[in-house]
Amino acid sequence: MRRQSLQMAAWAAAALAGWAACALAVAHGDVTPQAVDTHELPSLGESWREQNPFREPEPNQGVAVRIGTSAFNQNCARCHGLEAISGGIAPDLRRLDNDCSVLKDAAKKAACVAENDQYFLTTVRHGRSRNGAVYMPPFEGTLNQEAIWAIKAYLETRREKPM
Repeated sequence: MRRQSLQMAAWAAAALAGWAACALAVAHGDVTPQAVDTHELPSLGESWREQNPFREPEPNQGVAVRIGTSAFNQNCARCHGLEAISGGIAPDLRRLDNDCSVLKDAAKKAACVAENDQYFLTTVRHGRSRNGAVYMPPFEGTLNQEAIWAIKAYLETRREKPM
């Protein structure tokens, strides 16, 4: 009798774990990267920019934020959350530049922002994996640099701590 109870408990735990993994995969939805229409933004050329060219105010920042919002919703929100508010699956991207916002020295703040831009660009282009498991797919080849920097421009409007 006790053996049957243990077997039933083990089976129930395995079924629950399988259900949870399946639910998580379904919650992720279609994780195939989606192309983004960036024809309204100026071409940034073949060489990757080191910093976000759409950070500065107009003429392109408003358009970049609009395109970045759409691109984020199509490609990033399923893991990073609607409006960049993570539900715990992936990092909360409103906090991406938090370390920079508290710096008082302008040169140090600029260096911090540049470093964050590089981290963001590398992560989005090449993705993230650990021990063979893909935690974030690479977007290079699907998203051009205009789309990637537009997403960053959008995320800068979502910052947890203003610059």
